[in-house]
Amino acid sequence: MMQGRKKTIQVLGVSGTFMAGLAVIAKQLGFVVAGHDTACYSPMKEQLAAHGIPVTIGYDGVLPVADLYIIGNSISRGNPFLETILVQGLAYCSGPEWLYREVLAHKWVIAVAGTHGKTTTTSMLSWIMERAGYNPSFLIGGIAENFGCSARLTNSDLFIIEADEYDTAYFDKRPKFMHYRPKTLVINNMEFDHADIYTSLESIKQQFQYLIRTVPADGSIIYAHDDVNIRDVLTRGCWSKRQGFGGKSQAESWYFSGDGAHQSFDVGYAGKAIARLDWDLCGVHNASNATAAVAAANHYGVPAQEAVTALHRFKGVKRRLEHKGTVAGVICYDDFGHHPTAIAKVLSSLRHQLAKHAKIISMVELGSYTIRSGIMADQLYDALLLSDRVVLVNPASQSDFNWTEWGEDKPHITIVNTDEAVCEHVIEHVTAGDIVISFSSRNFHAIHATLKQRLLQTSEPVK
Repeated sequence: MMQGRKKTIQVLGVSGTFMAGLAVIAKQLGFVVAGHDTACYSPMKEQLAAHGIPVTIGYDGVLPVADLYIIGNSISRGNPFLETILVQGLAYCSGPEWLYREVLAHKWVIAVAGTHGKTTTTSMLSWIMERAGYNPSFLIGGIAENFGCSARLTNSDLFIIEADEYDTAYFDKRPKFMHYRPKTLVINNMEFDHADIYTSLESIKQQFQYLIRTVPADGSIIYAHDDVNIRDVLTRGCWSKRQGFGGKSQAESWYFSGDGAHQSFDVGYAGKAIARLDWDLCGVHNASNATAAVAAANHYGVPAQEAVTALHRFKGVKRRLEHKGTVAGVICYDDFGHHPTAIAKVLSSLRHQLAKHAKIISMVELGSYTIRSGIMADQLYDALLLSDRVVLVNPASQSDFNWTEWGEDKPHITIVNTDEAVCEHVIEHVTAGDIVISFSSRNFHAIHATLKQRLLQTSEPVK
């Protein structure tokens, strides 16, 4: 705890999952913390309030006085508060820079990177370490149900962090993960994403190669051995220990094998099964995430059997195939769904686990720039073929791509212009026993609350 007057921090762009978690850690470290943003949505809104961190919406008025301003990557030149900070020569830095200086430099950092599965794997790993008695600090890009929060700071020497490849700040265009200096690095997968800052898959590979260069010789890289892009990056130079993981056994690699839904499967190493995991989650992607978490925990010293036992009680993450309830016989789910591959994995899991004889209706809000831009329109169509019916909100005002024209020759896809029209379409086509799932990396204007109300109010009950 700091002596004398507590130092004050203003976090600009506080509502993002990373910045909200960072604000919580700063508060736990003893700083007086407040934040600003253009909006503040659930679940970060509730988390910030629970920790007594006030959030002011908008950047009008006088810049609040603070000892330090932490600048989120959503803040750009022209922001009134940022311009005042620069003109007056006030102290500022990026979130990742502050986190390394104040916290990570003194910890064994386990970083979880990759295009998909970072949040879930980081949550699994944090829970394994918690059950093993290590009381870990962590920063996760979502609310881990086992903890009820996305971030915390403890006196443990261990810090588990979701390692995002998105850029750091308007003045630092390196990926956030370049600041973390992990001793244990997990790379789940590697695909093209973030088209607003990366021009190609090759440019993403280069950043991952830089990340690999920061792992010490006594550190370990836990990677998906079937991912050709990861293997390509590793051939460019690797100076650390490394262990693969995946859905088939290889020499000196971790593996998983189980039923089609992967709600029950074995975790093993080098061809020998170690423990069986039975849980409420489903899907090959979650089995892969679990295996990566077990491998990373093992590098820190947790026996694999103990790690698997901990995962029996893993509850999942908000907005990762989150069950929102069953209303009028309709089973509702919500998922972050920011990339065609992730959407396909989730839909495949639902089909294997629950929807062998029921319809799946997908509600889609195109949130990220990559998916709004139409660059991955063909891949999105292939992913959505796993749905029986799709209703998609047209992002015409945010994209030059003609989504209406794209949907014209796709009979199972309907393009609408409002969230209300999404709900109307679902009500028209849903029957009891069907699954309705929303995909959005944004808030989707809390569409499940609207859908629930419409399902309960409809004059003709769902059959």
